[in-house]
Amino acid sequence: MKTNRWLGAIVLALFSIGLSWAQQSSPKTVVIHAGRVLDVKTGKTLTGQTIVIQGDKIASVGADAQVPAGANVIDLPNATVLPGLIDAHTHITFNPNFGYSQLADSVPREALIGAHNARVTLEAGFTTIRNVGARGYADVALRDAINARDVPGPRMLVSGPALSITGGHCDNNLLPFEYHRASDGVADGVEAVQHKTREIIKYGADLIKVCATGGVLSKGDNPQHSQYTLEEMKAIVADAHRLGRKVAAHAHGAEGIRWASMAGVDSIEHGSYIDDAAIAEMKKNGTYLVPTLYLGDWFMENAEKIGTPPDLIAKARDVMPAARRNVARAFAAGVKVGFGTDAAVYPHGLNAHEFAVMVKLGLTPLQAIQSATVNDADLLGWSDQVGTIEPGKWADIIAVDSDPLADVTTLERVKFVMKGGEVVKNQYGK
Repeated sequence: MKTNRWLGAIVLALFSIGLSWAQQSSPKTVVIHAGRVLDVKTGKTLTGQTIVIQGDKIASVGADAQVPAGANVIDLPNATVLPGLIDAHTHITFNPNFGYSQLADSVPREALIGAHNARVTLEAGFTTIRNVGARGYADVALRDAINARDVPGPRMLVSGPALSITGGHCDNNLLPFEYHRASDGVADGVEAVQHKTREIIKYGADLIKVCATGGVLSKGDNPQHSQYTLEEMKAIVADAHRLGRKVAAHAHGAEGIRWASMAGVDSIEHGSYIDDAAIAEMKKNGTYLVPTLYLGDWFMENAEKIGTPPDLIAKARDVMPAARRNVARAFAAGVKVGFGTDAAVYPHGLNAHEFAVMVKLGLTPLQAIQSATVNDADLLGWSDQVGTIEPGKWADIIAVDSDPLADVTTLERVKFVMKGGEVVKNQYGK
């Protein structure tokens, strides 16, 4: 009898432990009652929607969705709900700091700068970013820290160091010869760029960034000049694509844009001097244009205040107005458009100011929003995971007060942010 009682107690204890474990391991359920949900694919605004979230994924969406018992309910009756935004061109480990003063920042310091900027970016409503250029693989470390839940931040696809010719835009051109200093991604010639592409992938990059032309905020180069040759870029793209990585090309000059698209890159970043031939080449190849436009407003107002060298300011005065004229023509011609900001040229967290400039240059508010949702999801290769509010996608959701189709600047004032089913920010209360 005593043995039976002990056996019964053990069975009961094991049952209780198993039940407790099952309850703890089952994904939590969150329900959002949304007054309005913007379907970013169609542009339709759906009213009275219920979004059911199981764990980190969306389970169902609809006016008649059933609320599971015990769910945590979030009421947003007067808000417009959208999918989390995507920024396909950030420098999360940098702040506005140009010229010789940037030599004072170590790679560990930049990683910590990135941790701060990641939180700010997420709270601004950008739940996914593509980081295109960081020293010492600081963005790889930050991505891994966010994925391990060590620090808060958006989902990140990262490039590590950008590939550059010797003396190019993405090289370190600030120190004299005796220092023998070159940036992490410098490589010249077909064999060398193949090796560098493979090396960058070895150390954790999700994509490859290549500097196809000169730039603005770099010493001694011309934004309109091509840097890598067509053959070098073809070699970079071939290796990257074979190894499952996409390629983003910094390109201001028309020839560099054209060559990069011919080489098969997935996106052109900036596109400041894009011309009709480059537009035609991009349309033929399905290459995305990721313009970075708002930075012109912030930078020209603040460049001297933050100590930017005069030669870089002079380049900016030429390039930034030209970019707006030429990108507007590319918009009108119907190139595929992704959303990117170059955040770090201005403070992180202001990313959504880009929308108003895109609309000013010819996109509709819906097209601008689509660039930061469905288009960027396609560009990143994540269309099955982000970019819309649909069952099976990550529960990355934001909310704003008013209709962004009527006033796109409302996206500059995001009130609610959820990433993977967890509320990051809620200024509406429960």
